[in-house]
Amino acid sequence: MRKITTTLTLILLFSCAEKKKGVESIQQYNILWIVADDLGTDLGCYGKDIIHTPNLDQLASESIRYTNLNTVTAVCSPSRSSLITGMYPVTLGVHQHRTQFKKVLPEGVQPITEYFKEAGYFVTNGRGNPEDKGGKTDYNFKYKASEMYQAGHWSKREEGQRFFSQIQIFFPHRPFHKDSLNPIDPDKVELPPYYPNHELLRKDWALYLETVQLVDQKVGEIMDHLKEEGILENTVVFFFGDQGRPHVRAKQFLYNAGTNTPLMVRWPDGRGAGTVDDRLVSNVDIPVAAMNLAKVPIPDHIQGKDFLNAVERKYIFTMRDRRDETVDRIRSVRNKKFKYIKNYYPDRPYMQPNVYKDNRYPARPLLRLLHEQGKLNETQSLFVSESRPAEELYDLENDPHEVNNLANNPDYTATLETMRTVLEEWVAENDKGIYPEDQKELDHAHGLMMGRRAKMLKERNLDDDVTHQEMVDYWMKRYELE
Repeated sequence: MRKITTTLTLILLFSCAEKKKGVESIQQYNILWIVADDLGTDLGCYGKDIIHTPNLDQLASESIRYTNLNTVTAVCSPSRSSLITGMYPVTLGVHQHRTQFKKVLPEGVQPITEYFKEAGYFVTNGRGNPEDKGGKTDYNFKYKASEMYQAGHWSKREEGQRFFSQIQIFFPHRPFHKDSLNPIDPDKVELPPYYPNHELLRKDWALYLETVQLVDQKVGEIMDHLKEEGILENTVVFFFGDQGRPHVRAKQFLYNAGTNTPLMVRWPDGRGAGTVDDRLVSNVDIPVAAMNLAKVPIPDHIQGKDFLNAVERKYIFTMRDRRDETVDRIRSVRNKKFKYIKNYYPDRPYMQPNVYKDNRYPARPLLRLLHEQGKLNETQSLFVSESRPAEELYDLENDPHEVNNLANNPDYTATLETMRTVLEEWVAENDKGIYPEDQKELDHAHGLMMGRRAKMLKERNLDDDVTHQEMVDYWMKRYELE
């Protein structure tokens, strides 16, 4: 594949394409977002040979494929809140995961769906089926989906009307599903170095990859549907995930495994087809790019940047706050080479109790059990430790798994100070989050998740004081590994 590496190349590429098609033709494009839930860059077109993703590989060959999309956070509701507003969740105060007592958006701020409707677009959100009533709308502010979206599918629009549509694919969100047509051998998966080489983890990872293959099948159906309707040649297709992998040290955390997700943009005129773009992109940038495509004026409060017009980002900012009942606060900044992470609660373990993850991620009880037994190496023990450093600094080029913390290395003092300052200035300007969170919100989240815990344990015939060994035994049996 050719590789786009400079702003000038992109500008020339887009300019030539516009001259060929005519600038006004851009206004006639439909815009489609295909959004997968919890998708890491585990696709054939991203270099993963073990996985079978022919439809996404084909889409990549027809698209500009971006390698450095990072979501603003690594959990769905604040990430999607950012995606639908073009603003950081901490600026809007929608950064806590799935708040119960939601607030309205600040005065003058509205979902981008309103701007598209004002521009004459038919706005939909569904799962790809013309009969869908609607797709995922996991936003942390008050809204009525019936007012934001006009239907679940673009087929409900008036004849010839342009559309801005989203298709939500639940996969590869847990629970994972088998792909019986293309099963993946657990013994052939490559685990990250912070995982022990254990059969339970290999099986879990293989099932994740099989579930990604189901995403691929769904994308194939969507693309076929666009072709059959005769609208593919008039639609700009975006494919991306709402966050990274649903695995330990990934989802909900700010390492690349949790925030790096695929991004492909397919233009009807074929511009950039088969090229790779390694610029830094945030998912807060995606709505801005779509709005510019539709010739929608960009309000001053929008914080994203239009990456389609060759805008260069020097830094990407990511954030973690309360996730379900688990209270936390982490902020991060990265450039092309380094990532800096600020832990505001260094006295707390990374793996604080979390009902959802403790009961849905087999790696959690297994890592705790093996740690107790002294069977983890130094790298594998990092995430199971009882505390964490206040600062983390990683060389992403030489340490892509982010396991060698350079924050205390004197050779990187200058880099640490630079990245720390950049983050502090960004937080001071953009982070409007209130801490501590209202106690009634915390009490509600805790009560809700404790109820879910009791229900899950009952379904599994496990007691309230279930041990790590008993939970591991449950997963071994469920995955037919006994």
